[in-house]
Amino acid sequence: MTFGALTARFALVAALCLATIAPANAQFWQCAPYARMISGVQIFGNAHTWWSQAQGRYERGNEPVEGAVMSFAPTQRMRLGHVAMVSKVLSDREVMLTHANWSRRGGVEKNVIAIDVSERGDWSKVKVWFASNGGLGTSTYPVNGFIYSGDAPKMQQHDAFPQVTIASVDLSKFGIETSLQK
Repeated sequence: MTFGALTARFALVAALCLATIAPANAQFWQCAPYARMISGVQIFGNAHTWWSQAQGRYERGNEPVEGAVMSFAPTQRMRLGHVAMVSKVLSDREVMLTHANWSRRGGVEKNVIAIDVSERGDWSKVKVWFASNGGLGTSTYPVNGFIYSGDAPKMQQHDAFPQVTIASVDLSKFGIETSLQK
């Protein structure tokens, strides 16, 4: 083996090793551990189990409250369900959510809009802002309800945690008026 070939192989191996090293502050979040961390709701396991696990341990209901966890029911496309924390209640049919692993695998989104589109106004079906289409889109998601934590921490306490913020959007560009714009 020539010196040039050996050098090329060493360079290739070194480049491959360096490519696998992630920055120390990089974090890949799943929705359940992130929701548990920011909400104070101490439930473990996949998101689709949170609603039943909360029974008898936490109050549950169908009214959004700041700090509560919105429990999404599983669907064919979202087999493990999803959980997100309500970071702000805007109106009786609009909330801001903070959650992980929604628009981009492992990413965190803070204060994105979710709108109740259920026929009865009971938060059983929602549309949630999605980064790739820059708006709410046409997909609706079934919701079990809200899991309430009496001592949910405020968002500022967790701002220092590593995160990837996807984006924020001015929904008025899409003809959607929220209570923040009124």
